[in-house]
Amino acid sequence: MQPGLSLPQHTLTLSAPAGGKQGAGPAITHSRLENGLQIVVIPDHRTPVVTHMIWYQNGSADDPPGKSGIAHFLEHLMFKGTKAHPKGFSDLVAELGGQENAFTAYDYTAYFQRVAKEHLATMMGFEADRMTGLILTDDVVAPERDVVLEERRMRTDTDPAQQLNEAVQASLFPHHPYGTPVIGWGHEIETLDRGDALSYYERFYTPANAILIVAGDVEAAEVERLARETYGRIPARDKPPRRFRPQEPEPRAHRLVTLTDAKVEQPAHERVFLVPSYTTAAPGEAEALEVLTHLLGGGHTSLLYRELVVEQKLAVAVGAYYMGTSLDATRLWIYAMPTPTTTLEQLDDALDEVIARLVDDPIDEADLQRARTRLVADAIYAQDNQASLARWYGASLATGLTIEDIADWPDRIDAVTADAVQMAARKWLDKRRAVTGFLLPEAVAA
Repeated sequence: MQPGLSLPQHTLTLSAPAGGKQGAGPAITHSRLENGLQIVVIPDHRTPVVTHMIWYQNGSADDPPGKSGIAHFLEHLMFKGTKAHPKGFSDLVAELGGQENAFTAYDYTAYFQRVAKEHLATMMGFEADRMTGLILTDDVVAPERDVVLEERRMRTDTDPAQQLNEAVQASLFPHHPYGTPVIGWGHEIETLDRGDALSYYERFYTPANAILIVAGDVEAAEVERLARETYGRIPARDKPPRRFRPQEPEPRAHRLVTLTDAKVEQPAHERVFLVPSYTTAAPGEAEALEVLTHLLGGGHTSLLYRELVVEQKLAVAVGAYYMGTSLDATRLWIYAMPTPTTTLEQLDDALDEVIARLVDDPIDEADLQRARTRLVADAIYAQDNQASLARWYGASLATGLTIEDIADWPDRIDAVTADAVQMAARKWLDKRRAVTGFLLPEAVAA
């Protein structure tokens, strides 16, 4: 097969909620160029606009030891220019009336533009150019490193809540790189240089490690033709880069992390459990965790809100979040803010009681159905935003899922039973699997 030719195309239709019209969503196509680049096309013909995203299957959890923050630092440097575009192409995107940005997460790094559909080929040409043509000099790298250090100072080093979150994550993942912040540790960012950036770039920024997502007023055949003419010109490497990540042993002891700071005005409580992700979970387990999380902390009808805010009046806010889209074992958060007369210890005890009742008492069928319906509805509503849908597919594929997994997700959520939810709560919401964080003003701590 000649370089640049595509492998067979795979088409799926995103499911509608149970009881709705199946096949109501867009027809998603998934194919691959000979050089390994994956292509996902999400048609949306309501407006003549496209979202063009290129996802690399590496993130901060793939930073080499001692070089934390290099994935995020390279994301910054990717805007600095190539031989064809010495000043980068951000100004050119703006001149075309488009918008662009990028983001780094633990498991992936993504670059995207939103432009009128007639400029799609231009965006592909830009991204294909900087996939292989990035030029870095010390004069560019050193000032940008200072920018990243300032970003860390502004967002984390001056924010007690972010400092607590970093300490909680480091305690939850003492072995796995998820315990290191995406932006990196300050003392390691200071050591990053041009050689570190180019070494990381050459390792991970390859077609076989990338996923092209195009959502908008396009047809799959045209997107593939344009991709062959731009990305398809990039030679294939031997194999995609491997990810080397040490895994966490089974946790055996609950950990409490307390941070006090004069800048804290509102005490806060968080508890983070080590749980499986969609990629690592047994069949049906991640979906049960998703429903469990919504039952616990998904809005004003959730168990935690009803119990801790409305009935016991121990908290002014409470919620829960499951970070299911991860390559490795992940996190389930529960957070709360106490009333002025409530201590964090009282709030922690009340949280234990709510979880214990969820494990032991029958789950109300109306609550369960409400949680399932809301989760599926949110997924269907996401189809109304092409950028959100593109991000959903990109994050899922970059963490080891398939388009079948995404398309079938609403049906799997709708099939979650009360028994499955209670089994998940009993197995995974064991306090020995958790790190609890207390955020306090100095006066209260004293």
